[in-house]
Order: sequence, then structure tokens, then C-alpha cells
Amino acid sequence: MRIEEIVIEGFKSYAVRTHISGWDSSFNAITGLNGSGKSNILDAICFVLGITNLSQVRANNMQDLIYKRGQAGVNKASVTITFNNEDRNNSPVGFEQYKKISVTRQVIMGGQSKYMVNGTRTQQQNVGNLFQSVQLNINNPHFLIMQGRITKVLNMKPPEILAMIEEAAGTRMFEERKERALKTLAKKEKKVEEITNLLNEEIEPKLEKLRNEKRAYLEYQKTQTEIERLSRIVIAYEYTKNQENLNNSGAEVEAKKNKIQESETFCERLKEELAYLEEDIKQTISKKEKELGKSDNIKELENNVTEYSNQLVRINTKCDLNKASIDEEMKNKSFLLSNKAEINQALVHKTEESKKLEIQFEEIKRIHDEKSVQVRKADELLQTLSTGLSAEEGHEYGYMEQNNASHALTEIEQSKIRMSHLKKDLKEKEPLAKKAQITSQELSMTYESTKKSAQDLMRTLSNINWDPSKKESLLNKNSIIQKKIQEFTEKCESLSNLSSINFQYCDPTPNFDRSKVKGLVAELIQLNPQHMQCSTALEVCAGGRLYNVVVENDKVGNQLLDRGRLRKRVTIIPLNKIQSFMISAERLARAKRIAPEKVNLALTLIGYDSEVAPAMEYVFGNTLICADAATAKHVTFDRNIRAKSVTLEGDVYDPAGTLHGGSRPSSAGILLKLQTLKGYKQQLKNYQEEFDNLNAEIQSIQRIEDEYNQIKQQLELKTHEVTLLEQQINSSSESQIIHSVENTKSQIIELDNIIETAKGKRKSALDSCQRIENEMKEFKNNRDSKLKDLEKSVFKGKSEIAQSNQVVMNMERNVKTLCLEIKQLEEDLLNVNEEIDNVDNNIRQLSEDDESLRNELDRFKSLLHKTQTELEKEREVLSAFDGEIAEIQIVIKTKTAQMTETQLEMSKINHEVENLQRDMNASQQVILQMESEHTWILNQKHHFGKPSTAYDFINQNPNECKKMLRQLEMNRNNMRKQINAKVMNMIDSVEKKEASLKQMLTTVKKDKKKIEVTIVSLDDYKKDALQKTWKKVSEDFGAIFSELLPNSFAKLQPPEGQDLMKGLEVKVSLGGVWKQSLSELSGGQRSLIALSLILSLLQFKPAPMYILDEVDAALDLSHTQNIGQLLRTRFKGSQFIVVSLKDGMFNNANVLFRTRFRDGTSVVEKKDETEPFNQGFLIVICIG
Repeated sequence: MRIEEIVIEGFKSYAVRTHISGWDSSFNAITGLNGSGKSNILDAICFVLGITNLSQVRANNMQDLIYKRGQAGVNKASVTITFNNEDRNNSPVGFEQYKKISVTRQVIMGGQSKYMVNGTRTQQQNVGNLFQSVQLNINNPHFLIMQGRITKVLNMKPPEILAMIEEAAGTRMFEERKERALKTLAKKEKKVEEITNLLNEEIEPKLEKLRNEKRAYLEYQKTQTEIERLSRIVIAYEYTKNQENLNNSGAEVEAKKNKIQESETFCERLKEELAYLEEDIKQTISKKEKELGKSDNIKELENNVTEYSNQLVRINTKCDLNKASIDEEMKNKSFLLSNKAEINQALVHKTEESKKLEIQFEEIKRIHDEKSVQVRKADELLQTLSTGLSAEEGHEYGYMEQNNASHALTEIEQSKIRMSHLKKDLKEKEPLAKKAQITSQELSMTYESTKKSAQDLMRTLSNINWDPSKKESLLNKNSIIQKKIQEFTEKCESLSNLSSINFQYCDPTPNFDRSKVKGLVAELIQLNPQHMQCSTALEVCAGGRLYNVVVENDKVGNQLLDRGRLRKRVTIIPLNKIQSFMISAERLARAKRIAPEKVNLALTLIGYDSEVAPAMEYVFGNTLICADAATAKHVTFDRNIRAKSVTLEGDVYDPAGTLHGGSRPSSAGILLKLQTLKGYKQQLKNYQEEFDNLNAEIQSIQRIEDEYNQIKQQLELKTHEVTLLEQQINSSSESQIIHSVENTKSQIIELDNIIETAKGKRKSALDSCQRIENEMKEFKNNRDSKLKDLEKSVFKGKSEIAQSNQVVMNMERNVKTLCLEIKQLEEDLLNVNEEIDNVDNNIRQLSEDDESLRNELDRFKSLLHKTQTELEKEREVLSAFDGEIAEIQIVIKTKTAQMTETQLEMSKINHEVENLQRDMNASQQVILQMESEHTWILNQKHHFGKPSTAYDFINQNPNECKKMLRQLEMNRNNMRKQINAKVMNMIDSVEKKEASLKQMLTTVKKDKKKIEVTIVSLDDYKKDALQKTWKKVSEDFGAIFSELLPNSFAKLQPPEGQDLMKGLEVKVSLGGVWKQSLSELSGGQRSLIALSLILSLLQFKPAPMYILDEVDAALDLSHTQNIGQLLRTRFKGSQFIVVSLKDGMFNNANVLFRTRFRDGTSVVEKKDETEPFNQGFLIVICIG
């Protein structure tokens, strides 16, 4: 295929349509000045060949290819090349019948490009295939040798040189196809994996599920058919029974109506007889009343009996009230005595405390007064010494102390005189007191013994740990806890009455162990507070199993079902039979790795007792609880997990591909309610325990209180005894004498104390007088220092007096307070004694009244007995009339009973008749309804009950059929929830899809095998082709290099120690010496090497044409001449287009073209070989 003509229009510098024709089939050249457009002809050829790398044609985009970028009115660029295609052997594939092939490429402003072949628009790929089929691949152009390529070849590494050999051998195309085949193989492998995954993960599980559903559906259909058969038998039996009832009830109704008629006749006769008997009673009563009218004594006696009875009732009532009053007064007395004992005890305690406090007060006050006197005297002395005068008028130099000493002496003398009189009196009374003491000794011993007993009781009472406020506190607390118990009991009962968890049963056997029935699954769950948010998910996870009943074994379950009188249908889980399915640890671990902290096994979120673990594993062991929908979806459909998952919102993801959710379950909140119920029960239990403990403590305190009250009552009695003994002792003359002697002795002792105190005062006063006289004497000698010491002493004394004065005042206040308390207690004691006296008077008066009432009661009892005896005698007279009346009443009663019984029998028969008629109507209605609903009855009813038919009631027991029918309907209802009615159609389509996928899988595997075999064969072919090409190219390479540079040789060989497939490198010999590297050659020699290699590759696989662009630029004239000669002699049959500025090259060309630039556009002129040529401006473009 050769170029015959090129037409350029609007392309780069060719603004107008330019025809370049007359191309030589061997060697052509184009020349012209720089910038005249000669290179644009080369660009135009590349443009038509389909170049995509615009930088090779010196353009950035398509718009750069249009004349002046479309700014000069030219808006498109078009190039058309006409090829000679007369050589059929080398024609492009599919174009053998065309002698000429015209290829046009056009680009329009905006970048739109189009191709036309022989005037027909076509795709770029088709144009590329056309040129590639004749070795003109413009995107990998081995036929296009630019000046830069020479330099590029010089710098090539072994793998790059090998790539040139592969291109020449044509194996590069095989390599590309191999890469495409490997990509296809990868796609096939991926397709195989996709089909396998689809089969394993979707189709086969789905198909298995559908097959199971198909089996269930077929079983459902079988059950449905059996239900229809049994239904017909049961309906036929019911129809027959109703028909028989309808026929038999008529005769029975007539018989009962006749019986009613007979009963009515009998009742009329009994009514007449009763009327006669009533008349007889009236006559007998009339006779009795006449007899009673003769004696008014009976009425009087009856009135007296009534009056006496009323009086007895009245007196009995008064006695009871009086006794109650006495008991009340005794209680009051006991309470008052208790108060009296408490007051006495407090009075004794306060009196002793008062005495002690008074002694302390007197001692402190005495010390205070003495200190005050000393300070006052020191102060007066200070004043006297300071002023020379006494602080008090009339007292001078210790006069006050002298006067005090005189008063003390007078008091001593008076006390001695009084003491002598008292001793004389004591001497007279002592003999009398001894006699009185002997006389009252027994009474005193009794008094002391009683007092000691009272003190012992008081000590015992004080040792008893009794606190009334504690009991009151406990009772208040007990009341509060009772309210709490009632409150939580009501709450527990409210929650326990939930219908879903209200499981009740009766003991199926005597002494049944209820611990073997563990309870509902929902009640056995313990939900931790941190897992409360999972309650909805757990409810959805458990579903209906939440209300299953867990029992110890299957025997207990059967007992409950048979004899437990269950109020509703339940499902029972026997712990010894249930088999649980648990998710494996590996699957659970993988789920946790996929979504850490977001996935948990439902079983791990609940608490339960170990004995019910099998039931919990059965309900919660195969479901995952996920935090959100994305996690649930990811975990459920993971190929290594495939487990059912439930989100916290209650959405269910099933590995079978179904999703449930969108609304809260019907049991929403049941677990939270149960947890609340458990909390209430625990609180109720705690309050109950506290209530029991409080009751025990109250009972203990009650026992202590009873003991305390008992001892207190004894103490009051003893205290009262002591008081009486004291009064008795104090009121006797012997006691008065003894007390008088004791008082006299006390007065003598007191006078002794007064004398001793007065002596002390007198001595102190005399000492003070002596001290003052001494100090006055000293003061005269040392006045200043004495005054200072005295001032300090006075100041210190006053400070101490001020402090002790506050103590004295506080103690005096306490003494007065204690005295007031004692006075109040004494007044309280007087009041209590007065109240006790009043109570004693009341009791005495009530006792007297009680005795009077009892006497009156005995009198009326006697009168009543006497009157009743007289009345009985009078009534005996009338007993004959009463006997007659009684006999008539017995007959009336008998007749009435017979009539009542007959009427009841009539009512019963009427009721039975109504029931029979109602049954007849119902049977008739049922028969009509059954005939209406089941039209087959009219056609089949003559077979009902006949042997050897479908309605044989003997061989097919209707009752057994009913049981079987109920069981089958239950099974059908359960199966209806699970079957898939569309399964028959769905399984057919899925099986077809499975078969299609398996066929596709087989095909893909076959294709994969073919591709693998093809790749192996291509690799073998590639090695053979490269081996041959390498040897041929290396041989031509050496020959061409020898022609271009005589006495030289070159060859291609693999790098040292490597094979051909690792690459090739150039080895050069100059003058018989092999060079180690191309760097040892000159620039021209290296250019000849590169050019020789390129030409050897071109010679191995000739293309229809070649383009050489200034390949001789780096060569001298002799070498250029050799290249031109070489092209003419070695490359016969190819069309060359050579660009060169050296005449040694283009002088060998057959046709020369010259370009010029005129009026802003390029023009081309053809020059023959005979025409002279300006060598200075020659550019030869040789297109092979």
C-alpha cells in the first residue's frame, strides 16, 4: 500500500486546498526554507494515520491544527490521503477488493473529529485497525524515524532494546493480548467467585429454605385434606345426631305435657282439701278462745311474767354497769397508786438532793461570808490607816472586833444555860422513852421490814429497763411499716394480675412439690440496670417463648397438662428434654471483632439461676443483640456468622433475608414491669422482715412493761403500807415520847455546835484586835510599804469575793428551784392521796349498790318462778284444744308439702318441655344451617352412619375424629403461620436460577482453562519468534553497520550471565577490537550504530512506507551518501520519505518536493530529477 496523493485543506499553514500528487513508490523528498510548511506535510500524514499524542505533531490540542486556530475564517482542518492498494497480498484486512483506498480525517472548531474511508464515515478504532494490519501503527511507529529517536536508541537499556525486537517480531501484540487475556482471566476468576458466593451464600441457603418450606407446604396440604375428610365425618355425625334429637324430642314433649295435666288435676284436689282443713282450724280456735275468755287470770299471770322478766333484765343491766364502774374505779385506783409511788420516789430523791445541796450551799456561803468579813475589815483598816479615821463612825482601833468578841461570849453563856435545862429534861424523859421503845419495837420492826421491802421493790423497778416512749416510737414505726406493706402488696397484686404472666394451676397430685414448676421464662429473668435499654430487644428475641412454663422434667409437664386445670393454653419447657442451640464461640468472637462494644449474645445480657440454664439457652442462646441496624445487618449477613440479630429498637434481621420490625411488640415493657414487680417484692419482703422484727421487739417490750406494771403495783401497795405504818407510829404516845427525846438530844448537839462556833468567833475577834494593834504599831514604823501590801490584799480579796459571789448566787438559785420542785411534789402527793380517798369512797358506794341490786334480783327471780308455775297450771287446761289444732296443722302441712312438691315437679317438667322445644328448634336451626353451609350434605346424607362408607361411625369413632380434627387444626394454624403459599412458584424459579448459575460457572471455568492454555502457547510462540528475530536482526545489524562504516562490525547479545528474555545490548567492533561500551565511540559512530539498528529492524519486517526525519544530521557527507545508497539498494518494495539538508542523501531520491511560504500560506512544488536544485535549501521527506 503506497501513497499516491495527499490533499490538505485548512491544516496548520495550508489555508487553501492543496493537492500533492506524483509520489514515487520508492524514494521521495520534500524540501524548502525553514518555516515554509515542509514539516506540516509530515504532520498531516501522521494526522491521517490516527495519531493521538498531539505533541508529536507540535500541537497542544486539536484547535492548534486548524489554520491560525480558526481566527482567519477557516474553522476546520482536513487531510485526505489516497493509497495505492493494487498489491492484494499486502492489502489491509477487508479491503482486498479496493485498488485505491482514500482515508480522510477532519477536525472542526470545538475539538470534534471524524474519519472517512472511501467517503464513508467510520470510527477511529476501525481506521487504527486498518493501518495496524499493514504495520502502520502510528501510536507505536517503528516506521517513523525522527532525529530524536536516534538519540533515544543510543540511551536505551537492554529491556528497551528487547522491546524493539519484540515489536519487530510482532510479539508485542501477543504480549498485549496476553495482558488482555490475563485481565479477562482475572475477570473470569472474579466471576467464578461471585457465582460461587452467590450459590453458597444466597441461592443454596434460599433453595434449602424453600425446599423445607415446600415440604412444610406439602405437609400443610396433606393436613388440609385430612381436615376436610375428618370435618365431613364430624359434620355428618353432628347432622345425624341433631336429626335424631329432632325426631326423639317430639314424643318426649307430648308425654311430659300429659304428665303436667295430671299434676294440675291433683293440685286442684289438694287445694279443696286444704280449704276444708283451714275451716276446721278456725272452728277449733274459736272454741279455744271462748274457753280462754272464761279465765282472766291467765292474762294477768302472763302480764306478771312479762313484767318480772323485764325487771330482771333491767336489774341485770344495772348490775353489769355497776360491776363495770367498780372495775373502772379499781383501774383508776391502781393508776393513782402508781402515780403516788412515782411521786414518793421523786420526792425522796429530790429531798436527798436538796439536803446535799443545802449543805454544800451553807459551806460555800460560810466561806464566802468569812472572806467578805476579812476583806471588809482589811478595807476598813486600809481606810483608817490612809486617813487616820475609822471607816465607820464610833469604831476606832478595832472596836468592832471587841464588840464581836463580847457578843460571842454572851451567846456562849446563853447556850450553856439552855443546855443545862435540856439535859435536865432529857434525864427525866429517857426512862420513859426506853419503856416506850420496848412497847413500839414490834411496830417499828414491821415498819422497817415493810420499808425495806418497798425499797427493794423500788430498786427492782429502777433496774427494769422500761421506757414508755420507746414503745410508742416502735408502735408508730410499726404503723408506718404496715402502711408500706399494704402499699407494696397492692402494687405487687396490680402487676401480678397481668394476664400474660398470670399462670395459675392446681396441684395435679396430692403433696405435689410446687418447686418443680420453676415459672414463666419472663419471671425467671433477672435484668441488670445497665442492660435495661435492651429490654425491648430481649422481648423480641424471646417472642412467644417469653411466656413458656419451665418445669423440672417432662413428667411434671405431663401432670400439669393432664390434671393441672390450666386456665389457658401454655407451652411447657421440660429441663431434662429441651435441647438448646448456642452460637459457637468463634462466630460470636467474629461478630464482636466486626462491631466491638456493639454486639452481645442475648444470653449474656440476662441473669438467671443455674438450674434453669438449659431453658435460657434454648430461648436466648442463638440470637445476637446489636446496638443499631447497620451493625445488625453487617453481622447477620456475614458469611462466617449468619445468625439472627435484633436491634435495641426491636428490628429483627434474619440470615434467610427477612427483616421484621417497624413497631413495638405486643409484649412491650413486660420485662421492665417484671423487674419492677421483683423490686416491689423485694421491698415488700424487707418491710415484712422489719415488721416481724418490730413485732418481736414490741412483744419483748410488752413483757417488760407487764413486769414493770406488776412490780409498780406491788410498790404502790408497799408504799401505802409504809405510809399507814408511819401514821400509826407518829400518832401513838410512845412514838411522841421517843421523838421528844430524840429532839432534845438533837437540840443539845446543836447547842454544843453553837457554843463551839461562838468560841471560834470570839477567838477570831480577839486575834483581830491584837493584829490591828500590832499593825498600827508597825504602821507607825513602815507606813508606805504597809499601805501597798494592804491595798494588794484588799484588791485580791475583793476579786475572789466577786467570783465566789456568782457561785453562791447560782447555788442559791438551784436550792430555791429544788425547794420549789419538792413543794410541787408534796402538793401533787396531797392531790393524789385526795383522789385515792375519793376513789375508795366511790368503790365503797358502788359495792353497797351492787349488794342492794343483787338482793332485788334474787327477789324478782323468786317472783318470776312462782308466777310461771301458776301460768303453766292454767295452760294445761287449754292443751286439749292445742293438740287438736296441732294435728290439723300437721295434715295441712303434709297436704301443702304435697302440693308444693307437685307444683315443683310441674315447674320442672315445664322447664324440661321448654328445654326440649328449645333443643328441637336449635336442632332444626342447626340442620338448616348445616345444609346451607355444606351443600354436599343433601347428596351424601343417605350414606351417613352406614357401614363400609366414608361416613361409617362404627369403624371411624366420631369422638376420636373430633380429637384428631382439633389436633390437626391446631397443627394447621401453627403451620399456616410458617408456610409460604408461593413456595411452589418460588422454588421453581430459584432452581432454574441455580441451574443457570451452575451452567454459567461451568462455562466460565472452561473459558478460564482455554485462556490459560492460550497464554502458555503464546509464551512458547513468543520465545521462538524472539529467538529467530534476534538472530536475523543481529545479522542485518552487523551487515548494515559494516556498509556504513567499513572495517567495523556490530551485534546484539544478552547481558553477561542472562538470557534473551532479560534484554539485549549492543556490542561494537572497530578494526577488529571489541569495545567494552558505546561511550568509547565518537558521536558520529554512535549515530551510525543507532541508525544501523533501526534500519536492521525495518529490514526484518518491512512496512509499506517509512519516514526518516533528518537522521543524517550528525553525520558527515560521506556517511550521508552511504545511507542514501543503502536505502536505495536494501529497501526495495517500500516507499521512503526522507528529510535531509545534505545532498548526499536527497540526490538518491527519485522525486523531490519543494515547499514555499507565500501570502501567509504554504505551497508545494514538485521537482523532477533532471531539474536543477538549490542544495542550500533542500529538505527531503522520504515516506516509504
